[in-house]
Amino acid sequence: MTTSNPAPAAPGGTTTVTSSVPLRWQLKDIVLVVVLGVVFGFVYWAVVIAWKGLSVAMGPAGDLAQHLLFGLWLIVAPVAAGIVRRPGAGILAELIAAIVEVVFLGSPVGPLLLLSGFLEGLGCELPFLITRFRSFGWGTYTFSGLLGGVLVFFWSAFRFGWYGQNIFLLRLAVQGASGVVLGGLLAKLLVDRLAKTGVLDNFAIGRDTLGARAR
Repeated sequence: MTTSNPAPAAPGGTTTVTSSVPLRWQLKDIVLVVVLGVVFGFVYWAVVIAWKGLSVAMGPAGDLAQHLLFGLWLIVAPVAAGIVRRPGAGILAELIAAIVEVVFLGSPVGPLLLLSGFLEGLGCELPFLITRFRSFGWGTYTFSGLLGGVLVFFWSAFRFGWYGQNIFLLRLAVQGASGVVLGGLLAKLLVDRLAKTGVLDNFAIGRDTLGARAR
């Protein structure tokens, strides 16, 4: 297995890894991604309930509630990518979360949710993939949430007929901002907090963090 040799954290909290991206998964990586997907599948279901309540509370503007909360439906992808640091981690985690929602929680969206989950995972993982899993700073997580939210937005716009609406750009802006804050930046905070506890020391993020400290 290829291991990562991390460089010291750059100014602004950007962590870089100097070696080539590790491609080979270990069993513990797969297990962790599956666990994350299952846990966040239930979290996502709770967000659906919160969305319905928020839409009622917002009255005439209630249709925008889904965009305000949308970033929370992205969070497992950057969390998985940031911890496991393997190509496909974000996509797999989002797909598993979607499967939990559809199969076990009876999401009314049905199988189409799997496509949404794939697009969310793909968008969130792209910034990590572009850097070849060498950058895990605030900037990378910011673009992760932004791309995750924007990519799936255009698919949703097709499904729900948002194209041509006067508030189309408002929808896009709100969802993009939610993706950045609730998807990307919140994921970064969560990953960093977990890393500090030491529970992730046996995963790629733990090895990179310990290596950076040693340097």
